[in-house]
Amino acid sequence: MQDEKQAEGESAASVRTVELVTAGLIFLFGAIVVFDSYRLGARWGEDGPQAGYFPFYVGLLICFSGAGILVRALRNASLAKESFVERGQLKLIFTVLVPAVVYVSVIQYLGFYVASTLFIAYFMRQIGKYPWLKVLPIAIGMSVAFFLVFEIWFQVPLPKGPLEAALGFA
Repeated sequence: MQDEKQAEGESAASVRTVELVTAGLIFLFGAIVVFDSYRLGARWGEDGPQAGYFPFYVGLLICFSGAGILVRALRNASLAKESFVERGQLKLIFTVLVPAVVYVSVIQYLGFYVASTLFIAYFMRQIGKYPWLKVLPIAIGMSVAFFLVFEIWFQVPLPKGPLEAALGFA
């Protein structure tokens, strides 16, 4: 039990590591913008700037920003000792992040309403520890409320799945 609590308090990543990864991602994004802008044409043409002229320089600024973050992180040794996130905190983040990613990815297959029902039910049951007698009516009731608000009252169609198609709402 003590080892588990100690492991949860351990640093999962230092501030320096996170800043280096962030700097690399920012630089990569800027490099993609620069490359694609150059491909489109990043020069000044006879009739003015080519399509990639301004994005090229914006991409360069993004690359310089990433390089600046990288240099700052490498020069500041104290960032390596500072914890960005502890293991226990990271576990809580993934407890929410993973189901959210699954929810977003299944909307196209199950539809918004069924996916939302499952998402709400999962969080109520797994995180809230509510009994099924409370989980089911609330999860289903929320999706019915979403349907009434969006589809009926505001007439905003949301992604539908096989259940809505079977009920004639496709």
